[in-house]
Amino acid sequence: MPEYDHSAAWQPRMTDDEATAEARRIIADAYQPAPETPTAYRDTSPLPAYGDTPPVLQPDRRIVPAWAAGTAVAGIGVGAAFVGVGCGLWLACQGFAAVSLTSVLFVTLPIAAVAGVFTAIGTALRSLKGVHTEHHHHYRGPVRQENTTTKSYGVVARTRNEHHG
Repeated sequence: MPEYDHSAAWQPRMTDDEATAEARRIIADAYQPAPETPTAYRDTSPLPAYGDTPPVLQPDRRIVPAWAAGTAVAGIGVGAAFVGVGCGLWLACQGFAAVSLTSVLFVTLPIAAVAGVFTAIGTALRSLKGVHTEHHHHYRGPVRQENTTTKSYGVVARTRNEHHG
């Protein structure tokens, strides 16, 4: 009859030889190579010679069109220029010849406003150069291409889709 340790939760004791064998078994199991499981699968079956073309992901990294971003930057520049001109006029009304911070700002703010306008115009022109809408598509086999134009008009928007085949 095996000897029991009554302080443990009802577990029989192992002999030293059994404990050594069990430890070797656990260590050997831990160092076994993991079974190879595939993490991806690629279907290599050939595509049909005719018929529908399977969809292909065509990512577009642009979030905002270049012309819209340029217009926004130009608008911010023009707005900042008007604020600068307005501040310059206000300072001019406060005191024309006082040698103080006011007179220094009176001289420098209009210059900064003009520089802001030129910056906004330059940014808008640079963004217009970046607008390029030409696309090239390369296909193999017969392809049907549909172009749909969407027009929304009216106080309550009504959408009419026109098909150009």
